[in-house]
Amino acid sequence: MSGDADTLRQLLTSIDGRGYGSYKQLKGTYDLGPCRLIVDHVQVDPFAPPSLMRLVLDRATADLPDDLVSDRRGRVATTDYLARAVAAAAHSIEGVSIGAPQQEVLERTSVALTDDGVEARLSVQLPASGRRVRGRQATRLLTEDLPRIAEAALIHASLDADALRAHVTLHRDQEALRDQLAERGLVAFVGDGAILPRRSGDSDLPLQQGAVPFRSPESLQVSFDLPSGARVAGMGVPDGITVIVGGGYHGKSTLLRAIERGVYPHRLSDGREWVITRGDVASVRAEDGRSVAGVDISPFITGLPSGTDTRSFSTTNASGSTSQAATLVEAVDAGASALLIDEDTSATNFMIRDERMRRLIPAEREPITPFVDRIRPLHTERGVSTVLVAGGSGAFFDVADHVIALDEYVPHDVTEQARALADDATPLPDEPVFGPSQARVPATGSLRPTGKTKPATGRGRETIRFGRENIDLAAVSQLVDAAQTQAIAHALDRLAELLDPAGSGEGERTGPADAGRTIDSAVQELFARIDADGLDALSPHRGHPGHLARPRPLEVHAAVNRYRGLRLDER
Repeated sequence: MSGDADTLRQLLTSIDGRGYGSYKQLKGTYDLGPCRLIVDHVQVDPFAPPSLMRLVLDRATADLPDDLVSDRRGRVATTDYLARAVAAAAHSIEGVSIGAPQQEVLERTSVALTDDGVEARLSVQLPASGRRVRGRQATRLLTEDLPRIAEAALIHASLDADALRAHVTLHRDQEALRDQLAERGLVAFVGDGAILPRRSGDSDLPLQQGAVPFRSPESLQVSFDLPSGARVAGMGVPDGITVIVGGGYHGKSTLLRAIERGVYPHRLSDGREWVITRGDVASVRAEDGRSVAGVDISPFITGLPSGTDTRSFSTTNASGSTSQAATLVEAVDAGASALLIDEDTSATNFMIRDERMRRLIPAEREPITPFVDRIRPLHTERGVSTVLVAGGSGAFFDVADHVIALDEYVPHDVTEQARALADDATPLPDEPVFGPSQARVPATGSLRPTGKTKPATGRGRETIRFGRENIDLAAVSQLVDAAQTQAIAHALDRLAELLDPAGSGEGERTGPADAGRTIDSAVQELFARIDADGLDALSPHRGHPGHLARPRPLEVHAAVNRYRGLRLDER
């Protein structure tokens, strides 16, 4: 149906008190004056997921400054700001959501700049009494409340113009700094004055009282000139092997956590605006019980008593050390340029093996070669750096390029002191340890499981329902938003189409998918589509794509790798 506000009012009046399914008549486009309302999908039941609607303003009405939306980074920051404005305007209106952004500034589908103008993509819970339409309340919601949201949040004259410009300028500066990290030989940058601690373990908001502003050691201080004309100074975390030490509760893990989240830009006043990490840095931890499919963990684990070939290792129930080895290799093969590791979330026998244990159990009787013996070849052979928190062992002093000590949240460069305590480093192996990345090809039907009749869907931040399986992403710590998880769920379906275009989910699961196409090449093509067409390309829905946020390729790989139904072609 199409019409104006009067048409919509008449329709809602006519279905007042009728069965909830009568709302399906709303699907269509309505001119509400300041904006158009497009009803893309109507929920069939009051207990079903909300209806999907769009508020659309033409460009002239929105009147956004051209210089703010002239480049991709400007558009990402502008739409993020508008999404926050819509969320604020809708805060007091029951049943209306835009998937409000958190502390990170991510590319999202919540607000889009299109050829037609500006769109706010909403989910709307239509009013009901039991299973009957509440037409009067729906009339007020759709013809009064939603236009007020559009006027308050999508028209430039209604916004704080200075705040919008500052939001865009900050985002452009942050990404320009990130662009310079690799050429400056840095894994990450932590700006002076940054507030790293969070209010609590379940809050991502900055600690307001008692937080110690970050201050770089002089020996590690660097500065950056930014496009806005500003200059920022702080600590550069160099390529190579950096070990972070210090007493308990002195801020070691807090610093590493900030670097981990620094792969995403943060909003003004977050405290971590100037914690900037290269975008391809991956956190690695132990993950007891995860599945592993065809991963070469032989640099770390070999010669198992069972005779299992660890050059293509698979299990449905990995141990702590095995899971950490697999996660590390998967991250490197997916393109990680640096790894972040905290001993608190690591398997001890994967990380180190002290001298007494080495004397008691000789190397030829121990299948595990600890990470301390492989961290240097990982850098020299594959160019992968490591930033590691160590509080209980000085074993990594022997191989560290830099050692940073946290004392009451203040960092100090103690590299020379650590070297004075270190033993001679383990010599590099005579032969290369790490081979090239494996070409992993899924077996036909592997990503089209039998019985899968519905699209994959995210369930919060930590879980994806894929066919009859739940993919557990709880340990994927750089996945920060449920909207990213939903985007990855759609990505799995799109990858299945790329890797197995003729598959049906039924029949045999043998042979290579799509004539030997690798998972990595399919992920690369998928992100090329996103770059060209935006996140809407992931969604199976036309018009309103749902609330999605851009994930990194690393997290898409992580989801594929944790799918228990994944089978690889062995030929």
